[in-house]
Amino acid sequence: MTVPQRSLRRGGRRRAFDLRATALFFALLAILLVAGAYTARAALDAAERRPAWTAVLCLSGTAAAVLAVRRRRRGHLAQRTAHRAAAALREGTRTALDALETPPERAPAVVVPAQAGPGGRSAPLAEDTVVLAEPAVDYDLLDPDEFEQAVAALCERDGCTGVEVAGGAGDLGADVLAVAPDGRRVVVQCKRYCATNRVGSEDLQRFGGTCYTVHEADVALFVTTSDFTAPAVEYAAQCGIVCVDGEDLRAWSDGAAPPPWTAVTPAPPPARPSP
Repeated sequence: MTVPQRSLRRGGRRRAFDLRATALFFALLAILLVAGAYTARAALDAAERRPAWTAVLCLSGTAAAVLAVRRRRRGHLAQRTAHRAAAALREGTRTALDALETPPERAPAVVVPAQAGPGGRSAPLAEDTVVLAEPAVDYDLLDPDEFEQAVAALCERDGCTGVEVAGGAGDLGADVLAVAPDGRRVVVQCKRYCATNRVGSEDLQRFGGTCYTVHEADVALFVTTSDFTAPAVEYAAQCGIVCVDGEDLRAWSDGAAPPPWTAVTPAPPPARPSP
């Protein structure tokens, strides 16, 4: 008995040419071309008849296209902004964690001159005393009134009492009056001069004529931001006036030198009459 064999279809075989389908395709293409041409002709006729409506339609279409593009860009911009915000948040969190893990730096200790006690000696500070450093004063930048106030503050800092700024018209050479810790009366003349303007003997003579006779000074101080001439220093030595130049003033202010009234030895008390 013979078994009939089924014919197998080859996969690579081409389809047979279909005349009906080809004709239908070209017919549809022709219809589309004719319809497109008719639509274009109608649009041109409408544009010639009503140009305003045509412009409105064109602008509306353009606006719709622009809005669509902007919406798409906004979506990309929002996504990009979200990514940047997330990255900034991660960086801020990392910085905060690093700051929490890093131990705080200790502030360096600041050494300041101690307050002077009786006799110009530095008084000891208690163990639990917190000493705050005062900013350094640039005396060259002060005006004359501020300079007198600064010198008075130095006297009060180093233990003087009854400190008074008496400078001004009619002060008769006494800008600062004070009482030293040992009870002596201190009279100060202040001259805020520039570095090139040195204090001459005339200034010292005017001060020497009133500090003892008028103000009854036990210690006479002449303080300046500049320097003294040689005749001025010689006259001050003869009259017992303590000259404090700019360098001495900075040393006194920084605590590197004792108060200037300690340079004058207190006069011994008068001897008691023998019985």
